[in-house]
Amino acid sequence: MSASTTAYRAARTTGRLDTLVAGVREVVGRGLPPDLTAYLVGERLAPHLGAADLLTDEQCEGDPARYRQHLLHAEHDGSFSVVGLVWLPGQRTSVHDHVSWCVTGVHEGAEHERRYRLIPAAGGAPARLVASDDLVNRQGEVCGFAPPGDIHRVWNAGTERAISLHVYGADISRLGTSVRRVYELPAAR
Repeated sequence: MSASTTAYRAARTTGRLDTLVAGVREVVGRGLPPDLTAYLVGERLAPHLGAADLLTDEQCEGDPARYRQHLLHAEHDGSFSVVGLVWLPGQRTSVHDHVSWCVTGVHEGAEHERRYRLIPAAGGAPARLVASDDLVNRQGEVCGFAPPGDIHRVWNAGTERAISLHVYGADISRLGTSVRRVYELPAAR
């Protein structure tokens, strides 16, 4: 690691974030199944949400053009990453699924989420998405999932900024995104 990389990382972390990363590292190091890993990572994430000393001011900055992703940590062995997402009012994702298990916790504001089920093509009918759940995840709330069955869309329906932390079982610094596939299929609801 170069000195400039070390300085960059040092400027992008807080003591609380370091504590969170250590807790996630301990859980991921157990080598448990994805669903159980996500559940236990959620337990480590929840106590930090809403804490003023979790993120730096820079990590709370949004982008007027689209939601902004701040890579907060990528584990050296690629086993997990921690990402901060900043959502300005009206910003949203496409309908997508993920490359790995994921745990999300709302740090500030609220995230709206619509989850989908994929109905496979059959009897000449095309595959389609069907909305299965509409959720509002508020500050302090945590949710997690693992593929398959992780198709969703997320957005900020409020009038204020929203910030969420996402912990992925993948190296987002290498992949650039946690999205495995974007769904362009017509969605019911």
